[in-house]
Amino acid sequence: MKHMIGPAAAALLLATPVAAEDTLRMATIAPSLGAAITMATFANVVNDNLDGTTIEVAAGGAATLHQLEVGRGNLEMAMSSPVIYNLMSRGVAMYQNEADAAEASENVRLLMWFPYGQYHFAVRGDSDIELLDDIEGATVFLGPQGGGAFNAARGWIEATTGLVAGEDYEAITANWQTGFQAFLDGTIDMYTNGCLDPCQQFLQFTETETVRFLGPEGHDHAEVEEFLGAFRYRAEVPAGLYENQLNEDTVMSFDTSVGIMVRADLDEEMIYQITRAFWENIDQVTSDAPWAEALDIEFAATQRGMAQLHPGAERYYREAGVIE
Repeated sequence: MKHMIGPAAAALLLATPVAAEDTLRMATIAPSLGAAITMATFANVVNDNLDGTTIEVAAGGAATLHQLEVGRGNLEMAMSSPVIYNLMSRGVAMYQNEADAAEASENVRLLMWFPYGQYHFAVRGDSDIELLDDIEGATVFLGPQGGGAFNAARGWIEATTGLVAGEDYEAITANWQTGFQAFLDGTIDMYTNGCLDPCQQFLQFTETETVRFLGPEGHDHAEVEEFLGAFRYRAEVPAGLYENQLNEDTVMSFDTSVGIMVRADLDEEMIYQITRAFWENIDQVTSDAPWAEALDIEFAATQRGMAQLHPGAERYYREAGVIE
């Protein structure tokens, strides 16, 4: 079996035709990010345990675009979230200028959900910023503008602190790589990344620097409940995760679910076998990847938003007894 996990740009992958019926093209976000690592691991497990099917992964670009390209038939697999799928199905927000978004959403189905990871709002240890409420006037990276992570991070800050991006603080325009590099270089005050710990970026950063993760002064406002809605939930960033982490107590943040979406018109038996190959061999990754302990089959199959399971995935989850 082949491991075809690489950093090729998603745009190149979109332009490449499918080589064979049993070769599936998966697009994901920047390869160093936790969700991309989860998806690449998914592909590796399937490729190692399922004869006749190969998942090729290209990392880079925006998940919001990748999902649209799945619906258009230009990709077989991509990342999504309940919020992003709902927006696409209604053709609103980042999809408002895509005339075919709602129609394309009908050709997108769910294979599995998994936790995105707690949003980590990080500053250098010597920063005088100690709470999210203190970032007024600061320069921050929230994620690529227009993407789901940016909108979620911005929404949490506004709901908990009342601070508005572009008015009370500056949110830079950058992709994931340049946003992290700006933090390494010290040209921004705060860096944001949602990930399942231990996160590669913070492992790297704390080799030479101290870090402090920020929470809000309060998180029990009505605005917070409205922001969380049905698909986001409070989640704590623990103390003592990284060698040079200064937090002595847990920090309140939030998490959400993301998922692997597939084309609805893909063969039911193929998607059944792919789903089965992953979940029946999940033990291959849990020992070497602590974040994989967060992967849970019941979480994976739970109804979240308007997205529906692909019939092949649904068949496996019914056989596994996690849905009725």
